Amino acid sequence: MWLKAPNIRCTHGFSTRHGGISTGAFASLNLGGSLDEGSNIQTNRELALKALGLDSGQLHTLKQVHGNTVCIPGSQPQEGDALVSNNAGEILAISIADCYPLLFHDPVNKVIGAAHAGWRGTVGGIAGKTVEAMCRMGAKTENIHVAIGQGICRDNFEVGTEVTDEFRNAGFPEKYLTENKIDLVRCNLFILHKYNIPAQNTWAMERCTFEPDFYSHRRDKGITGRMWGIISLNE
Repeated sequence: MWLKAPNIRCTHGFSTRHGGISTGAFASLNLGGSLDEGSNIQTNRELALKALGLDSGQLHTLKQVHGNTVCIPGSQPQEGDALVSNNAGEILAISIADCYPLLFHDPVNKVIGAAHAGWRGTVGGIAGKTVEAMCRMGAKTENIHVAIGQGICRDNFEVGTEVTDEFRNAGFPEKYLTENKIDLVRCNLFILHKYNIPAQNTWAMERCTFEPDFYSHRRDKGITGRMWGIISLNE
């Protein structure tokens, strides 16, 4: 059900598609989207949170828009692609089905973050903006650890020249953009290192959402489920 990162020391996880009750194209641990039965999604969420020992009453999600806006958890639904918090018990959840979930943790100053990084969020610097927001809450870059979960790998992420041109214009190295295939993991690590996150503090799962353990919007032509990247400060 959950995959863990070795460098994140608070409660967290990257969900797989296993361990839920959904059927068909959404089998089995679908945590979102609008095509599956709502009651199945809700049950799956309860099962997933229970497996991590978390209370759904503290859950915070976003209306994700493939941008680079960072939000602070609130009582009303928000539009954005990253959340940051320094409050124990708050649960930050990012929904994915090819885009990359990034989880952030400063264990010294007790600040966390979660970001949704598709190509638009990556080229817009969502990783760096999340670091900036965490630092405004008291985090220090030398203490921040970042884990990058599963997402669409370079071999399966072919794009048009207009997309690679956006990355070139934003200053990303050419070696991450060859043959119109973009390495989003390396691009996000590039941003994190620009923001002075130590290389030894970063970790990437290096698994592709085209694998059968995961949901993939591109592989499944839009008829698929959603996974979560989730993080919470321990009480």
